[in-house]
Amino acid sequence: MAAFVEPHFDAWTQGAGNMTVVDKVPPEMLHMVHPHWNQFPPMNPLWHSILGFAIFMLGMVSMTGNGCVMYIFTNTKSLRTPSNLLVVNLAFSDFFMMFTMGPPMVINCWHETWVFGPFACELYAMLGSLFGCASIWTMTMIAFDRYNVIVKGLAGKPMTNNGALLRIFGVWVFALFWTLAPLFGWNRYVPEGNMTACGTDYLTQTWLSRSYIIIYAVFVYWLPLLTIIYSYTFILKAVSAHEKNMREQAKKMNKFPSLACQDAPADDGQSVASGATQATEEKA
Repeated sequence: MAAFVEPHFDAWTQGAGNMTVVDKVPPEMLHMVHPHWNQFPPMNPLWHSILGFAIFMLGMVSMTGNGCVMYIFTNTKSLRTPSNLLVVNLAFSDFFMMFTMGPPMVINCWHETWVFGPFACELYAMLGSLFGCASIWTMTMIAFDRYNVIVKGLAGKPMTNNGALLRIFGVWVFALFWTLAPLFGWNRYVPEGNMTACGTDYLTQTWLSRSYIIIYAVFVYWLPLLTIIYSYTFILKAVSAHEKNMREQAKKMNKFPSLACQDAPADDGQSVASGATQATEEKA
C-alpha cells in the first residue's frame, strides 16, 4: 500500500493547492466534463488507494458469490423453479455489474482519473445503468412473486417457467431502453465526481437533460421501490396473521386434553357406581 501511495502523494502535496480534480483528465475527455467540477481540488491519493482497494475486494466478493449462485442453480435440476429463475437473473446482473465496473474503477484509481477515453466512458456508464436497472427490476419481480404466493395463496396464479422467462425478457428490454437513450441524445454519459467513473449527466440544466433524469428516477428507482415496499408490507401482514392464527389454534389444542382429563374420572366414577347399584339389585 505504501509503494502504491508514496509517489502519488508526493506529487499531490507539491501542487495540490493550485490544481482541480479536472486537471488530470485527458484532453480528449475535457469536452465531456461539466464546469461544476472545476471548483473541486483533487482527491488525496490515499483515498484513491483506499477506494481502489475497496472496489477490488467488493468485486471479488460479488463475483465469487454470484458466480457460485449461478453455477449451483444452473447445474442442480431440482432448483430450476420459476421463482429461482428470477434469483439466477439477479445473480447474473449483479455479477456483470461488478465484472464490468470493478476493473476499470481500480485502474482509474491508480491513475487518479479516467484513462480509457470518451467511448469507454459512455460504455462504462451504459453498462452500469443497464445492470443496475436490471437488478432493481428483478428484485421487484421477486417481491411481487412472493406477494402472489404468500398473500394471495391458492387464489393467486402460480408463475410458470415461461412466465418467469417472459418477465426476465421484459426486465432486460426495459433496462436496455433507458440505458440506450443517452447514447441517442436524451441526456448523455459523462465523467463525474473524482473523474474515475462515468454516469448520467445530472448537472446540465436543459429541459431535455432534466426530463431524462426525472423520468428515469421515477421508473427505475421510485416505482420499483414503492412496489417492493407495498409487496413486503402485505407479506409481513400475512405472515403476522398466519402466526396469530397458529397461536390461537395451539391454545385451543391445549385446552382439549385438559377437558378430556377432567371428564374422564367423572365418567369412570359414574360407571363404577352404576355397576355397584346394579349388582346390589341383582342380589336382592
